[in-house]
Amino acid sequence: MGQAQPDMFLEALSNGPTLAFKDMAMQLLGNLFEYELARRGEALNIFGATSGDTGSAAEYAMRGKKGVRVFMTSPNGRMSPFQQAQMFSLLDENIHNIAIEGVFDDCQDIVKAVSNDLDFKRQYKIGTVNSINWARLLAQVVYYFAGYFQATQSNDQKASFTVPSGNFGNVCAGHVARMMGLPIDRLVVATNENDVLDEFFRTGIYRVRGTADTHETSSPSMDISKASNFERFVFDLLGRDAVQTKAIFGEGLSRQGFFDLSGDPRFAQAATTYGFDSGRSTHADRLKTIQQVFANYGVMIDTHTADGVKVAKEYLKPQVPMIVLETALPIKFAATIVEALGRQPERPPQFEGIEALPKRVQVMKADVDLVKAYIQQHCD
Repeated sequence: MGQAQPDMFLEALSNGPTLAFKDMAMQLLGNLFEYELARRGEALNIFGATSGDTGSAAEYAMRGKKGVRVFMTSPNGRMSPFQQAQMFSLLDENIHNIAIEGVFDDCQDIVKAVSNDLDFKRQYKIGTVNSINWARLLAQVVYYFAGYFQATQSNDQKASFTVPSGNFGNVCAGHVARMMGLPIDRLVVATNENDVLDEFFRTGIYRVRGTADTHETSSPSMDISKASNFERFVFDLLGRDAVQTKAIFGEGLSRQGFFDLSGDPRFAQAATTYGFDSGRSTHADRLKTIQQVFANYGVMIDTHTADGVKVAKEYLKPQVPMIVLETALPIKFAATIVEALGRQPERPPQFEGIEALPKRVQVMKADVDLVKAYIQQHCD
C-alpha cells in the first residue's frame, strides 16, 4: 500500500506474472481448474475476451496446465504493443490467440454467443475466465478486505475505494465485499472517455455505444461500452427481481440499445444504499495525474490507475481513507508514460525484448461461426 496524497492510498495489485491486478485471481483459478479437472478426469476449453490484461493473465495462469486449452479473443491492434507481445509471444500448444477485427465489445459478444449455444458449449466443454466467471470475482473480493485493513486503524472506521472500471468486474467485487459487511463508505467507479458507467450513475440511463462510438484511448483496458458484470449490480438494485433484470438487459438493451431507470425510485439507492459514485477521466487528465503523482510522491502510475486517482480526488472526505486500486505497472503503457514524463518506465528483467519475440496469432473477422470453426478445428 503506497500513499498518493494525504488520505489517499494506492493498493498495489500488479506484482503478478503479467504485471496486472487480474493475476492474483487468475493464478488461483488456473490451479483450481487443473486440480479439479484432474480429479474428474476431464478437459476444459477456456474461451475468453480481453481488452488487454485479462488475456495475458489468463494465458500465463493456464499455460502448460494439464487438461486445459485457452482460446482468447482480443480487438486487433487496440491493445498496447507490450500487452500484445505478452499474449502473442506465448507459443505453448494449449494457448490460442484470436485477434478480432473490431473492438472489445465485439469480442465479448462472440464469447457470450458461444456461451449461450448450450449444445456447442457442452460438446466442446467451453468455460470462461473473464470476470463473468464468479470464481474470478470472488477472488477479487479479497482486495477490498486487504486494502481496508491496511488503511484503517479500527473496525469502527470506514474507507472508500476508487476503481478504474470498464467491465465492472473489480468494482463489483467491492460491491460484494460491502454486502458482506466490510465498512465501505463509497465505491467510486472511474471511467475513461468510454463513460457508459459514469453516465448511468449520474443519470440512471445505461446506453451502450456502437463500434464506431467506442473511443480508442490511452487506458485501453477500459475501452468497453457493455459492462458484463453490471447486470449483477442492477439485479441487486432492482430488489433481485430476475424477471425485470432479464427484461431490461435482454429484450430492452438488445432492441433499443439502452435502458432508463431515472424515473425508478430504486435508482437513488445506487448512491444511498449501495454507496456508488462515479467520474470520468480523459487523456489530458491522465497525463496531468501521472505528472503530479510522480512529481509529488516519486511514484510512477499507469494510465488506468491515473484515471482512478483523478476521479478519487473528487470524492475525498476528511478522516475517511480513499484507496485507489492499482491496475497495472506503467511499462504496459510505456508510450503514454513517455508522453507524460519524458522517460521510459522501468521494465522487469523477464520482459526485456518481449516485443521482438516470435508471435503466434490468428486474425479473424467478428464472426461467431468463424471462431466456432477455429475452436472445432483445434479440439477435434
